[in-house]
Amino acid sequence: MTPEKKVKQKVKHILKELSCYYCMPSTGGYGSSGVPDIIASYRGKFIGIECKANGNKPTALQEKNLTDIKNSLGQSLVIDEKNVDMLELFIKTGESNIK
Repeated sequence: MTPEKKVKQKVKHILKELSCYYCMPSTGGYGSSGVPDIIASYRGKFIGIECKANGNKPTALQEKNLTDIKNSLGQSLVIDEKNVDMLELFIKTGESNIK
């Protein structure tokens, strides 16, 4: 299992524990590129979560999507192995644009 997949698995586990709705959109040539890895909803709040590992950063297109989410009053998060344990706090407090 790749390090990024491990981050995604932990994110999904936390979202399940919070009873969040979430999905993992698959572009596969049919969707929009740059969409966050995980789209979630928590108590009426739209959340876009981009998962990274090993110091990787979002691409310019991913950054644009995260910024668009933030600008439309959603929450955008970049989660990696260093901050994944704080995801529940980020979601509950409404912290946006965590990087």
